[in-house]
Amino acid sequence: MKDLLLGIDQNVDRAIKQAETVLNLFESDNIHVYLLHDFGENPEGASVVQVSSVKRAKELFEEANVPVDLREGSGDPAESIIQHAEELDADAICIAGRKRSPAGKMLFGSVSQSVILNADRPVLTCSAPHELE
Repeated sequence: MKDLLLGIDQNVDRAIKQAETVLNLFESDNIHVYLLHDFGENPEGASVVQVSSVKRAKELFEEANVPVDLREGSGDPAESIIQHAEELDADAICIAGRKRSPAGKMLFGSVSQSVILNADRPVLTCSAPHELE
């Protein structure tokens, strides 16, 4: 059984693409999926079960009979993804990259880049088609 951690942001299309990618690459009866949403700051006390993108990805995995657990964090998303992957001893991480201009990456940083460079396990990246932010 492979344990996979998916770092899910608020974009539903990216979450769907992540779920579809995992389901296409791994046999559904041989994976356990953890969906992680990091809130950054969360003064309202929102819960991961309220996030539309997480709910949609969870539905896709449940339809494929894949065991799925929800996780949430707050703070730096890249650090949260890496920390949760270590705690769960995940076999791989799946993140959704955003298509940004080189200047956009320099100015705002990149969660994907940070996870790829700092994780001690395989990182699978995917993005929704035709996306540009």
